[in-house]
Amino acid sequence: MIAIFLITFRETLEASLIIGIMLAYLKKTKNTRYNNIVYIGIFAGIFGSFLSAFLFNKLAGGFTGRAEEIFEGVIMLVGSILLTSMILWMMNQKHVSKEIENKILKDINRKDKFGLFMLVFFSVLREGVETVIFLGSASLISKNNGFFGGILGIGVAMFLGYLIFVTSIKIDVKKFFNISSLILIFFAAGLTAHGIHELQEAKIVPTIIEHVWDVNPKAPIAEQGIYPALHENGAIGSIGKGLFGYNGNPSLIEVISYLLYLGIVFFVYRNIEKNKF
Repeated sequence: MIAIFLITFRETLEASLIIGIMLAYLKKTKNTRYNNIVYIGIFAGIFGSFLSAFLFNKLAGGFTGRAEEIFEGVIMLVGSILLTSMILWMMNQKHVSKEIENKILKDINRKDKFGLFMLVFFSVLREGVETVIFLGSASLISKNNGFFGGILGIGVAMFLGYLIFVTSIKIDVKKFFNISSLILIFFAAGLTAHGIHELQEAKIVPTIIEHVWDVNPKAPIAEQGIYPALHENGAIGSIGKGLFGYNGNPSLIEVISYLLYLGIVFFVYRNIEKNKF
């Protein structure tokens, strides 16, 4: 649930900040007559996001057997790639606000209401579609829908975005993004490993060594659903599984993919940090 909360919180806050920048710029330049275009773009983007969620669920429910394993594996890998791209993109941004303002100014100067609408629409839709894929991937790992965590993340982010816009309070959003990025990098590594696992189940990726370690007993203790703490369904293991993609009995390829992913991402991250100076 924590990972799902972080994902929905980040995506919603990012969208809220973008919309806040747009509205603040329109107010600063005395172009509030375009506010309605922004609001229409927001609602259209939200509608498009719900539509993408509906289509995703329809598509996900249409597979069985090996096809389902392939679909789940591909979705997890796609989710990992998108999540990583989002994290690295955020780390590399210095002038997001200025870029958005320049785009708005260009649309206003051309009196291009449709262009402004599309800017808002795609900003919201992009975050919504990414969220749908992230949540779909996360639910495949934890085998629960994480509905409460998702709703809580959206609600808190919208409230915080509103406070920032209305009261102009100074919140160290950058620090939050940095901390949550670190957590989500490990979560994305888990998505990668679990995606590989599903493709191994579908006999697409070789297993080589089935279990590097195994702390998952064949059945719960006393058949009462009580698991050891480190079991992936246990008190500690279940948290690790939902947050970091922990697996109680990973194959060799899963372990390699997890560590290789972390190595590549942290290498790219170091280069991004060096290029900032």
